[in-house]
Amino acid sequence: MATRIIDISVALESDIASDPPGHEPKITYVDHKQSAPAVCAFFPGLTPNDLPDGEGWAIERIDISTHNGTHLDAPWHFASTMDGGKPAATIDEIPLEWCFQPGVKLDFRRFPDGYVATAADVEAELRRIGHELKPLEIVVVNTSAGARYGQPDYVPTGCGMGREATLYLTSRGVRVTGTDAWSWDAPFVYTARKYAETRNAKLIWEGHKSGREIGYCHMEKLHNLEALPATGFKVCCFPVKIRKASAGWTRAVAIIEE
Repeated sequence: MATRIIDISVALESDIASDPPGHEPKITYVDHKQSAPAVCAFFPGLTPNDLPDGEGWAIERIDISTHNGTHLDAPWHFASTMDGGKPAATIDEIPLEWCFQPGVKLDFRRFPDGYVATAADVEAELRRIGHELKPLEIVVVNTSAGARYGQPDYVPTGCGMGREATLYLTSRGVRVTGTDAWSWDAPFVYTARKYAETRNAKLIWEGHKSGREIGYCHMEKLHNLEALPATGFKVCCFPVKIRKASAGWTRAVAIIEE
């Protein structure tokens, strides 16, 4: 039996449309020549010419939020409480067993941009792929946004998962989910239109906010989900351990035993 590992993460990158304006990561690259004086500063008398090829080290300085790149959101991101009033867990408090479990893929690429998926949609897709959810399975959602990552229309592309769809999953024991879109919820531009029409604030971030009822985590900005089967794989998405943080970056991968 062979093990195949499929990368389902995006790279942190400057100067691409990965987030709304003003929220993008910024990366400054320092190459071997640029860093040589800094290396020499550790060794009195050393000059750049003394170094092999006159080179120091390559390093990068990054200005990012915990929600840039592929990341795992903790319940603390959604609200201050979860599970009906308990303090919401931060990313360093998430059980690691949540983050390495069998995976299930829901293919929602057919839904239009801004569509809010329902419990009935989830149930129909599970029926189509012939799968019954089990506790702790990691459910990832393949939307039309996945193919647009880095393009100007990425952020407003794809469907979102509504409150009832999210609770359908979490009430069955799912504790980690994921999407290849910018947000687990529908793009804000569509929610803003609905709010303007209805003034119903419960529509805003409804999938995220369902974590107040049942605590869970979700990944955002996944990638390459179209390469996955509906079932028959494991997901590994251990987050970077950041004290009391609302999210942690993850090099999420899918593992298939063939």
